[in-house]
Amino acid sequence: MADPARARKMADRIKVIVAKRIERGLRDPRLGFVTITDVKVTGDLQHASVFYTVYGSAEERADSAAALKAATGMLRSEVGKNITARLTPSLEFIADAIPENAALIDDLLREARERDTQVEEQARTAKYAGDEDPYVKPREYADDEDDDDDDEDQDDDSEDGPAAGQHAEVTAEAESQK
Repeated sequence: MADPARARKMADRIKVIVAKRIERGLRDPRLGFVTITDVKVTGDLQHASVFYTVYGSAEERADSAAALKAATGMLRSEVGKNITARLTPSLEFIADAIPENAALIDDLLREARERDTQVEEQARTAKYAGDEDPYVKPREYADDEDDDDDDEDQDDDSEDGPAAGQHAEVTAEAESQK
């Protein structure tokens, strides 16, 4: 098993070689706008998976996949000429799912934004289920009617003031002495 750093370097080199060869042209009219996104090499350096994307419709993707499959042998010999390895790895072209994943993520983000606006709208028009202020406050007891009457009597006494009360006591003592 090869060193992982060596496998990574070989994968990078294969990516450059295949991309340059596709850029120079494969003379296949089915080949569309192909971009090599990544290359993975096995630990024993015997197999390379080449990931690619195609800009265009589903039909153009299928045509480009067929063109790459037909050109696999020529691309492998090109890789063999340009790398310094005892054995040339076999190539496998795999359509990369990055555009589909990106479209799915965009759809999910759009849906999340729509839900956020719905929640925001509901929050603006929402009313409290209970009291507006849910915190417990000390109770204010309402006085009974009897207490109110007593308070009025006390208020009557307080209107006269202490001097009037003393005057009433003095007159009561004077009458008792007679």
